[in-house]
Amino acid sequence: MTRPRILMADDHSIVLAGLRKLVETDCEVVGTVEDGRALVEEAEKLQPDIILLDISMPLLNGLDAARRLRKVAPESKLIFLTMHATPVYAMEAFKSGASGYLIKRSAASELKQAIRAVMQGQQYLTPLITKDVLTATLYPPDAAARKRPFAMLTPRQREVLQLIAEGKGTKHIAALLHISVKTVEFHKFRIMDELDLHSTAELTKYAIAEGLLSL
Repeated sequence: MTRPRILMADDHSIVLAGLRKLVETDCEVVGTVEDGRALVEEAEKLQPDIILLDISMPLLNGLDAARRLRKVAPESKLIFLTMHATPVYAMEAFKSGASGYLIKRSAASELKQAIRAVMQGQQYLTPLITKDVLTATLYPPDAAARKRPFAMLTPRQREVLQLIAEGKGTKHIAALLHISVKTVEFHKFRIMDELDLHSTAELTKYAIAEGLLSL
C-alpha cells in the first residue's frame, strides 16, 4: 500500500525532528513548517494525505489554520498533536475539521494508531481525554458559561489579537494581513472593547491564557 504523504507543523525544531523519526517508516514526510501561515501555504501546494499540527503556533494558531486548510486542502486529514488536554480544545479542533486529536504526553505508538485510523476514514481521540470530552459533550455547561468571549471574536480579530500578542507592530500586522494600518487599529479597538481589556499587556496575557501563543 502507498505510504501516506504527511506534512508536519510545530514551532519547535526538535519536536519536528522527533516526529519525523517516529513516522517516516510508515509515512512519506513531504514537508515540515514552524508556523500556521507557512502551514496553510505548504498544504495548498503539497496537498498531503495527512497534516499533523499543533494548536499554539506562531502567526496563526492551529484552530484558525484548520479552518483555512479545509478550503485549500479539503482532502487532507488533520491530526492535532498539542499540549492542550482540556475538552474545549479537542471539541473546537473537531469542529474546525480535525480527524484526530492527541496530546503531547500520549504514547508514541498512538500517533501511528491515529494515522491508520484517519486514513481508514475514522476519527481518533486519545484515550487520555476521551472520558473528559464525553462528559463535556453529555453534560455541557449552561449557555452563559459556554459562550466564551474568545468565541465571540471573528477569525480576523483572532489573527490580529495573536499578532499583537506576539509583539508585532501595527505596520507589520497590516503587511502580513494585507490590510491598512487603520484597519488594524480598528480591529484592536474592537477586540479590547469585546474582551474588556485595556492595554497590549492585557491582550498578551489573554492570548497566552487562551493558548494562542506557543511559549
